[in-house]
Amino acid sequence: MARIINLVNFKDSRGELTVLDNAEKVLPFTIKRVFYIYNIDESIRGGHRHHETVQAAICIHGQCTISNNDGEREETFLLDSPEKCLILETKDWHKMYGFSKDAILLVFASTTYDSSDYIYEPYPSI
Repeated sequence: MARIINLVNFKDSRGELTVLDNAEKVLPFTIKRVFYIYNIDESIRGGHRHHETVQAAICIHGQCTISNNDGEREETFLLDSPEKCLILETKDWHKMYGFSKDAILLVFASTTYDSSDYIYEPYPSI
């Protein structure tokens, strides 16, 4: 099931610094691909799960909502801080929506892009 992990954050009078240091020990996978989504309109993004890919999503600016269904449980996550990192497992059918106008969603993936890795069929409603 998808879950939030909190990243290390340092804050002082100069600002804030969030760190993903030694990523192999923080994330449950080795990063093979990085992408980010921004300038999003009212569209819903995602709408899939994967055969092999595990992902880590961080809204580094603004906010967005990610709904998740792993076939057994449905849950909704608000990503509204760059300290929150949402881990999406292969079984997690997810959709991303409610992006603020200034949102930037950064995603780390465990695999390189492969169109055959995507499963678009949602689970039956729980």
